[in-house]
Amino acid sequence: MTVEIRLTPYDHADAMKLTEQVQQEYVERYGDPDATLMDPADFDRPRGAFLVGYLGGDPVATGGWRAQDASPEGFSDGDAEIKRMYVVAPARGRGFARRILAGLEEDAAAAGRSRMVLETGVLQPEAIALYLSCGYDHITKFGHYRDYPDSVCLGKTLP
Repeated sequence: MTVEIRLTPYDHADAMKLTEQVQQEYVERYGDPDATLMDPADFDRPRGAFLVGYLGGDPVATGGWRAQDASPEGFSDGDAEIKRMYVVAPARGRGFARRILAGLEEDAAAAGRSRMVLETGVLQPEAIALYLSCGYDHITKFGHYRDYPDSVCLGKTLP
C-alpha cells in the first residue's frame, strides 16, 4: 500500500492530530515540546505548505515548510524552513518521510525558495540520517534553538 500525500491546512484536524503526536515524541525524547512559535498562516501558499500522508485513509505522515528571509535568528533570504516532519511509529521504515520531504522540496522550489533548512536534535539520529541521505549538509545554527548544544541545523540548496 502506498501513501497518498495531500496538501492540507496546518490547522486541519488530521494535521493537528499528527502535530500533537510529534510534540509528544519531543517530550519523550527531550523532556519538553518544541517551543518554536507556529502560526497556521505560516503554511499558507505561496509562503508555505503543509502536507499530510494518508495510508488507507488514516493520517500517518506529515511535514510542512514556511518561508523565511534574512533575520537576526540566522535565516537567509530565500530559506524554506521545514517543520513538523513526522511519521507514526507503525508506518516508519516505508519511505513515507522521504516522500513528504521530496514533496516539500518540490513545492518550496516552485514557490521560488532557494534553500531548505531545518533544525533537529541529536536525540533524533534517524531524522539526521534521513536528511543527510537526501543531500542535506550541516549549516550554521538558526532559529529558536540556535544556542542549544544538542541542536543540529541542516540545509540543502534547491534546484
